[in-house]
This record gives sequence, structure tokens and C-alpha cells, in this order.
Amino acid sequence: MSMEVKNFFEKHGFYTDLDLSSLTKDFLQDMDNGLSGKKSFQDMIKTYIDPSSIAMREKSVIVIDAGGTNFRSSLVTFANDGSFTVSQFEKTRMPGTEGELSKKDFFAKIASNISRFKDCCDEICFCFSYAMTITEDKDGILDNFSKEVKAPEVVGSHIGAELKNALKEQGWTKIPQVILLNDTASALLAGTGSTSKKYSSYIGFILGTGLNAAFVQPAKAEYNTTKNQIIVCESAKFGGFKNSEFDINLDKKSVAPGVAPYEKLCSGAYLGPLALETIQIAAKEGLFSTELSEEIASKEALSLIEVNDFLSNGKALFSKATKEDSEVLFEIFDTLVDRMAKLAAVILAACITQCEGGKEESSPICVACNGTTFFKTYKVIERTKAYLAKILEGKKVYYDMLPEEVDITRGTAMAAFTN
Repeated sequence: MSMEVKNFFEKHGFYTDLDLSSLTKDFLQDMDNGLSGKKSFQDMIKTYIDPSSIAMREKSVIVIDAGGTNFRSSLVTFANDGSFTVSQFEKTRMPGTEGELSKKDFFAKIASNISRFKDCCDEICFCFSYAMTITEDKDGILDNFSKEVKAPEVVGSHIGAELKNALKEQGWTKIPQVILLNDTASALLAGTGSTSKKYSSYIGFILGTGLNAAFVQPAKAEYNTTKNQIIVCESAKFGGFKNSEFDINLDKKSVAPGVAPYEKLCSGAYLGPLALETIQIAAKEGLFSTELSEEIASKEALSLIEVNDFLSNGKALFSKATKEDSEVLFEIFDTLVDRMAKLAAVILAACITQCEGGKEESSPICVACNGTTFFKTYKVIERTKAYLAKILEGKKVYYDMLPEEVDITRGTAMAAFTN
């Protein structure tokens, strides 16, 4: 990185030489606070799902995946050896995204969406990617929807119980158990059947439009847990990082200022806007030619896809950029993406440490990842692995990061085999 660009970043409180070990310790302390019932940024949601209890057998499971604007449903059928097929897949709009719905109508719409599976299965595994509290019977109480879903009466409801009531009203006689989980728990469970290798513990990590992680927490009296279980961190909410001026400006312009501060530093939904915010300030401070500065000032939006195409393929973003301008643009974008990898490594290092597995090389921790941002963004995977190794250097812990994106549908269905 040129000294000019480095000075620009540091002038605005964006430090490229992060103390990753110290940040990991802060992350771990926040996780401990949340598990202990103390005030914390992360929610540390208990799921009451123990992956070690999985016993595969022939079974068909209804799977629902609801998040953002899409509602997906399918039938997943397993064989005794864990192999599976997905059938009768359908994708439609998430109820409440095309107009406000009452609680009754919201659950009636979900029931209608899965009517083709009437009375065919004992379980519905429901990946519900909104903020919720999981109960001991594996139901979920909705804390809040994201902005896109307009169904305010549903907040505070038991999602599984309300869905079962709607199924009864639509004539189902065989009412399935409804198991609620979020996408990071689904990613983690997908890792349990990814290979025949023996693993001592599991982590689920998602870096896509959003950001989150889950891990298996051993039973501990101080955490009031009597069995091993998946904990969903809600890592996006971590607020123990000192934001730069660019981050602060982006947060103020976001739909929900102050919400999910860690996610806004590095997730797919925000990296593009953050890059635009950064280069617009750089343009005002003379880091680019006059012609490019004017073009940047008039730019209204920038996506991570555009940033990634520029970094990966050299695809031009601006018609007025000189060779020198392009070099500065590359350094700025590359620095932002590099921080993404650093912050991802911090989350993974904290989860690896907290789950207390990986003591023997023969039984490492399985790190299962999902998310286009993580797998497709310029050098993020290799950098994350390198920073993770650096954070854990000198610690006797073994882990495998699975080489491919895990299947959320399969992972969601796996919840049907857990106690």
C-alpha cells in the first residue's frame, strides 16, 4: 500500500494494522458475557440442538427456508447412509413483503405455501432467518422482522405453534413437529454430514448479504446449560470495534442506524456502499484526478459485485480513471476487502476457542461456511485462512475449513435427527 493511501485511511480512523488477537479476546469476552446472562452485544441464542445426537435413518422432512424476500419450501428425503434428495421445490415471495398481513393471514399464507405436503411427514424444519428466541421445545419466538416484512402482529408469537394452528385450520390431520433454527445453525448442521471424517466440534459461519456465526457450546454450569448445544451468536451486533469515519457515515445513511454495526463493516450488503463512501471522501481530498473526482462525486450507488469485478477482473468502474487513478482505487478497495477477511477471521477464531474442540489432530473442529460474499469476493477465503492461522498461532487447536459452500437446505433438514 502506498504511503498516501495508508495516511488517508489512518487520518479517518481506519487502521490497517489491526491487533487481531486483542479484538478476538474482546469478542470472546462478549460471548462469555452473553452466555452468562450479562450485558453483551451478541445475543448468544441457545438452540437446544446437540449435533452429536444425530442418528441418520430413512426419513422425509418438510423444509422451509424463509429470509429476506424469498420463501422456499421442499421435501428432503434421506437414506440410512445420510444421502439425500430434494424434491417438490418451490420458491415464492416471503409473506408480508407484498403488503401488510395480520398474524392469522401471515401463518395461513405459510400453511398454504406448503399445502402440497399435507400429512406426509412428522417434522417441519424451518430455517427462519429473523431475530428470534429459541425455546426448549425448539420453537422460536419472533423478536422482530427486518424492514421488508410487514406483519407486526407476528412479533412475540411462537412461530411453530402458530404454524401448527394454521395447518389444523387448513385440514391437516397429521400435525408435524415444527423445529425452528436460523441459517448459521443450518450451515453448522450441514457440516455434520459433509464428510466421513471424525470431528470433535462444529462451527457454522455465513458471510453473504449479512453476517453471523454459530458454534457448539459444551455444557457448563456457569452458562446454565446442561447439554452440549448449538449457540447462535448474532455476530453482526458486536459493537466492540472502533469504527472509522467511513463506517460512521455509512451507518448514519443506513436504513437502521446503530443496528448490526459489525455487519456494516464487512458484509455483502454494505461493502459496496462503504467503498463508495470511502472513495468520495478520497476524491474530495485530492487522491484522484480532477476528472475522476467529478465522476465519483456524481456516482449514486456502488455494489460489491462491481467492486469485486474491478479487483478480480480489472473491469473498469469509471470512464475518466487514469492508470494512476486505477491504482489508487485498487488499493482502497483492496484494503476494505482485506478488513473483511480480518474481521471474518476474528469471528472464526473466537468460535473455535469457545467450542473447546480440536485438541487432537485426528478429531479437528469442522468449520462449515456459506455465503456468496465469502466464496466469491477477491481473495477473502485465502486471506481469512491466513489471518485465522495467525490469530491461533501457538495454540494447540486443529480445525478443517470445508472447501465448498455447505447446503443450507440439507443442514436445515438435519435438525429432524437431533435430540
